[in-house]
Amino acid sequence: MKSSKCWVWFKGSLNEEGYWKEGFSCTFDEKPGILIESPSYVTCRVPNWRVLTKEPEDFKKKPLIPENAIWKII
Repeated sequence: MKSSKCWVWFKGSLNEEGYWKEGFSCTFDEKPGILIESPSYVTCRVPNWRVLTKEPEDFKKKPLIPENAIWKII
């Protein structure tokens, strides 16, 4: 397992666009997706496309979101 600092993509709301949020650590292992952790959020596993390990140049630039994408892996 490898852990590192990461940024997670949040969808936003009806009145707000999506954004990259810092303050997470992520763990890579053999399971699908990436385990994200933060003191402010419930630990969960998300798809790879929602996580960056390098600070984004533009915090509002959305990732390539797959069609019919899942947002959280149970």
